[in-house]
Amino acid sequence: MVLCLRRCRTLGAIGLLIASSAHAVDTTPPQVTLIQPAGGTLLGGSINNVRWNATDDVQVTRVDLHYKTKTDNDWIPIARYLSNNFPVFSWYVHNTPSDSAWVRVTAYDAAGNTGTDTNDNKFSILPRFGLLTSTLRDFEMPGTPAFGVDDIDAVSACTACHADYDSDAEPGHPWRGTMMGHAVRDPLFLASLAIADQDLPSSGDFCLRCHTPGGWLAGRCNPTDGKLLLDVDFESVSCTVCHAMVDPNYVEGVSPPEDLLVLEQLSSVPTDHSNGQFVIDPEPRRRGPYPEGSPAHPWLQSSFFWSSDFCGTCHDVSNPLYDRVGPKDYELGPLDQKAASLHSNDILPLERTYSEWKASEYAIGDGVFAPIFAGNKPDGFVSTCQDCHMADVAGKGAIIGPDRQDLGFHDMMGGSTWMPVTLAALYPGEVDAVALADASDRAKSMLERAALLTLDVADMDSLKLATVTVTNQTGHKLPTGFPEGRRMWIHLIARDALGQVVYESGAYNVAGNLILDDDIRVYEGKMGISHSFAPVVGMEPGPTFHFALNDTIYKDNRIPPLGFTNTAFDAFGGQPVDSDPSQPVPRYPDGQNWDVASYELPTSASEVIATLYYQSVTKEHVEFLELANHTNNAGAFFADVWTDNGRAAPVAMVADTVGGADPASVDGLDSVDAGALTLFPEVNPSRGIVYLRLDLPRPAETEWSVYDAGGRLVASLRLGRLSPGPHRIEWDGRDHGGHDAGAGVFWVRVRADGAELVQRVVRVR
Repeated sequence: MVLCLRRCRTLGAIGLLIASSAHAVDTTPPQVTLIQPAGGTLLGGSINNVRWNATDDVQVTRVDLHYKTKTDNDWIPIARYLSNNFPVFSWYVHNTPSDSAWVRVTAYDAAGNTGTDTNDNKFSILPRFGLLTSTLRDFEMPGTPAFGVDDIDAVSACTACHADYDSDAEPGHPWRGTMMGHAVRDPLFLASLAIADQDLPSSGDFCLRCHTPGGWLAGRCNPTDGKLLLDVDFESVSCTVCHAMVDPNYVEGVSPPEDLLVLEQLSSVPTDHSNGQFVIDPEPRRRGPYPEGSPAHPWLQSSFFWSSDFCGTCHDVSNPLYDRVGPKDYELGPLDQKAASLHSNDILPLERTYSEWKASEYAIGDGVFAPIFAGNKPDGFVSTCQDCHMADVAGKGAIIGPDRQDLGFHDMMGGSTWMPVTLAALYPGEVDAVALADASDRAKSMLERAALLTLDVADMDSLKLATVTVTNQTGHKLPTGFPEGRRMWIHLIARDALGQVVYESGAYNVAGNLILDDDIRVYEGKMGISHSFAPVVGMEPGPTFHFALNDTIYKDNRIPPLGFTNTAFDAFGGQPVDSDPSQPVPRYPDGQNWDVASYELPTSASEVIATLYYQSVTKEHVEFLELANHTNNAGAFFADVWTDNGRAAPVAMVADTVGGADPASVDGLDSVDAGALTLFPEVNPSRGIVYLRLDLPRPAETEWSVYDAGGRLVASLRLGRLSPGPHRIEWDGRDHGGHDAGAGVFWVRVRADGAELVQRVVRVR
């Protein structure tokens, strides 16, 4: 009773306080005077101070700055939540040229009153100059604008529940090793950004919106070279960025109802899943694909997270300055204004991974049977980007979450083996070296599964003809994505009976040089400057690494995916192009997801080895990034990084061998007695563990041995006396020393009493 009385008295006192204070509500707005700018001319991208004086009868709690030109309908944010204690802000003037511009300062007090002032004398903004006079307006995109949401949460706010409990399933550990989690820390990106923004003023804004969405949304990507980014922005594509994304294509009854209000608040809603046109929920809600769970934050289920459309947001990229005017022709459109269309069919392709997938067999129905990519999916079919690049695993998505059999593994895995370990060496203490090393291993495994290679050698009248077939096993071109410096090639070497090299194509040396012999087959995309556009930018026509300036495609012989048709790929500018006149036209017939390369060898060739290599950064690209940079030292820094960290050594994806150390004669093998037993692989290629079925017609002392493509013994095991009938032979992929034997072609020999068989198997990891 006493406690109740005291509580009632306290509540009564509060009520009296509220009642009495209600007669003293602060309604007086702050008094604001904008001091600078006060007329004159400002250069886009240059630093100019905005000065003001703001007073209030209580206290000014916050100051926001905006600017506007005569062509803008709305005031554009410059900065928010500034302190009034130091009433000056260094403004990197937005590169939006105008002969009439104004700045507005808005001051807030604790009661929510606002006071504003605008400069009395208008000022003008001059454009930044580069090889083209582009502006921010050229790269304007629909979707959530800068300052359209409050600060994106730091990753540490998520890892408390989503990391450090199961590195094989949790989201945190694999994300820490992703290139998405390091997209703006990547020194290759920073070197490329410097050239792009130097050549094409303000194009850095376009690049940064996908490489650091949090920094872009917070307004820290002006200036567009990224110099104002904070540490939190280097978390790049962070948890909140993805899990606050809204599908701009609202479907009633499918999309969360809350999405409709988010979209209605936008001045411009994206109509395409491309070019970083993201929509971010301004409310502190998180989204994901699952209906159940009890997270510590507001949660909405969204099927958008199962869809490849989600990934297309940043993985279908065009240059909005160049309009399509013919099947393979693009020309510069009007500058200093938003592109008339942002559809991938209408503007110059830079990266078309999403469109390539959309025009493949993977995007149809249940997709393609590909258990080597399907992870924990029971049927082995893959369809969406997530099926392969976030393969299902069994585990918990949060430390107290439910067990799932279809948990997407958050490694967003691609083919980058070199950069993760390089980042670990560059930023010790800042990054998770273990997660990055794990990511590098998984990327190598991804590359080993991405292609099949078969080698055949035929005796001709006066030579031997080697034929190499490379088959694309992915749902997009191989390789795909960013074309600058990425390449895949065939290395073919032939030796005579004494082991002497009698032929070689595709040799690569320790200095980082790929020897471009007459027979070499390199799969790559090469963009450049057209003959008609060269005078406009004062450059020679031809292939270049000026990524932001290039207006034409000189070469794109990357291998298309299953289901490819020329018509479908032509629609989005992804048609194959080969400058080699010896290649057929079209370069790939409809339905072809493989390529064939032929090599004429001397008759003395007794062993032939073909290897498919992938390299993510070439020497030529590195040298360009250093020499063409007149802005900062990002190119020189990256050149040192490349040199000091193995020069982005190429990775062997898959190999095949004919002749040489024939497993049928290695170690005294006798001729095969096929009638005594049968041996065949259960799956070929095999991922990780290699399984073969052995059928014995009678009891036999049995042993098996594994040889690599060069005929060297890798592993062996005595099985003892086995009974008649079927048996499973299992090799875990390790050699006698317990080390992983890697991927490639192997030969498995089984001896059963006096009989033996040899089977060729392909192992991927």
